[in-house]
Formats: sequence, structure tokens, C-alpha cells
Amino acid sequence: LQREKMKTTLVIMAAGIGSRFGGGIKQLAPVGLNGEIIMDYSIHDAIEAGFNKIIFVIRRDIEADFRERIGNRVEAICKSHNVKIAYAFQDLNNVPGVVPEGRTKPWGTGQAVLAAKELIHEPFAVINADDYYGKEAFRQLHDWLVLDHADNAIAMAGFILKNTLSDNGGVTRGVCKVSEGHTYITDVVETSNIVKTITDGYIGAEADGVELDPESYVSMNFWGFPAKEDCAPVYLDVLEQGFKDFFENDVKANPLKAEYLLPTHIGGLLRDGKYTVKVLETKDKWFGVTYKEDKEAVVQSFKKLIEDGVYKEELYSDL
Repeated sequence: LQREKMKTTLVIMAAGIGSRFGGGIKQLAPVGLNGEIIMDYSIHDAIEAGFNKIIFVIRRDIEADFRERIGNRVEAICKSHNVKIAYAFQDLNNVPGVVPEGRTKPWGTGQAVLAAKELIHEPFAVINADDYYGKEAFRQLHDWLVLDHADNAIAMAGFILKNTLSDNGGVTRGVCKVSEGHTYITDVVETSNIVKTITDGYIGAEADGVELDPESYVSMNFWGFPAKEDCAPVYLDVLEQGFKDFFENDVKANPLKAEYLLPTHIGGLLRDGKYTVKVLETKDKWFGVTYKEDKEAVVQSFKKLIEDGVYKEELYSDL
């Protein structure tokens, strides 16, 4: 029972929210029956799974819009369930060095998590704001986080590649290599332009003409990092040191485009044998709006989940 009460935090990386098609938050597409956006479902599933703090990583310039469209409404719901809400701000200038002249591209998901570093004093998980992960992933990650782990352990929600493809174009995924027994990842390779293929009714996948195993695990940026009660997770210090190294090396080589990405950082730690990454498999189908044309399918998918009783029409009413 003690473990059930252990604090766990969900960090939602929302600094780039709505930017995929320009227009930002005001254009965030409602996908639920009452104007819910994809992130509402993640927040619902996190509270249901037992997370009791949510940190939104956003940008200062979208704060007012974000609070109006999402924050204020979610804060009221969270308050009634004893879930704390906090905000952290990702900033182009918050770097261990000098921002290269002409740089406008954000620094990536690694920096997004570092923006929340001072707010995290417990085990935490991190997700993208724009992705729907399904209930199982939140349950699995939460239940892993409340157990004891070595400081160099990480967990990852392992989606099946064929469950994460778009009908409307290529997607980027962290394709994972796994150890015997499929429980631990040995490598994660950021692979872009993965397209869905259909042969004799079977779903396949290929990237730039190279066939991929559609049953491979992929990372959808849903990671879990352990910590002792009331202590900051050790991984955050490793991530911070990695950002310094990234600035010394990668930014020098590619000042305008280099990005500090979680899967790349974790992949490096894996290859150096410094960390273990446990796969927590989920059979749920991912959805997200990678392309404008995906939106209708996502709306229909949520409608079906509601018809199947997975969610209530009034989303938060069953908590």
C-alpha cells in the first residue's frame, strides 16, 4: 500500500504543441466529443493510473493561450483529484554556452526535460503532448516507477511499429533492438520517413526502400526514470552533463540544426553500457496528427473508443 502512495510525476513536453501546421495552440484540433484535445486523454489516463503531479513544459510566449485553452480547465480537474500541476518553460537561451547567431530551432526533447529539472523530486515519466498513447502504457509506466530500481535503470513504453504508422505519409520513430526475451533494449535508432506498406492484407513498414520488421518495438518518447522518495532522479544530472557535451561538440558542428533528443541521448548511454532500458510492451494503437489528413481518422478513433466504453463521453467523469 505504501508504494501506491508514492509520488510520481508526468512531464508533458508541450513547447512545440500545435506548431506542426503553424498557428499554434489556437488551432489545436479538438478530437473528443466535447472539444477535448489529444492531451486531455493522456492527462485522464495518467490520473487514472496513479500519477499525482503533472508538469507542462511550454514556452513563455504560448503561456496565456495554453492556460486558456488547456491549463485552467485541467487545473480544476486535477485539484479535485489531488493532482498537482506545475509549469516549466523551455527557452532557446537556456543553454550551457552561447546561442549560435541565427539559431531559431528549439533545442529538442532533452532540453525540454531539463527545463523541468528543478521541479522533479520523485520518479517521473515523460511524454509528447501531441501523441495518444493509450491507457495500458500509463498503467505500465506508473507501476514500474513505484518499484525500487537501480539509478541507471530506465523504462520505455514499447509500441509495436505497425501500430504507430500513418496512412498519410512517413513518420519518424525510434526503432529498438531488443535482447533475447524481448525485455530489454540494446539499441534505439531514430529512423525517419517510415511508411506503411500493405501486402496481401498484411501491414508492413519500410524506410527509404529498406524493409523494417512491423513487429519491432518503437519508442514514442514515453520514458520512465526512477528516483528514491523525495530525491531528484539521477538521470537528470546525466542528461544535464550530456547537454554540455552536446554544446561542445554537436552544436559546434551544426550550429543551426543540431538537436538534443531523448532517444539519441538514451541510445548513447545504452551503447556505452551505462544504462538499462526495460521495455514495457503496449498493444494499444498509437494515434496522432502527423499530417492534416490524419485528423479525421483520429476523431473517428476516439469516437470508437467511447462507443467501446474505454472512455466516457464526459471524459473526466469516471475518475
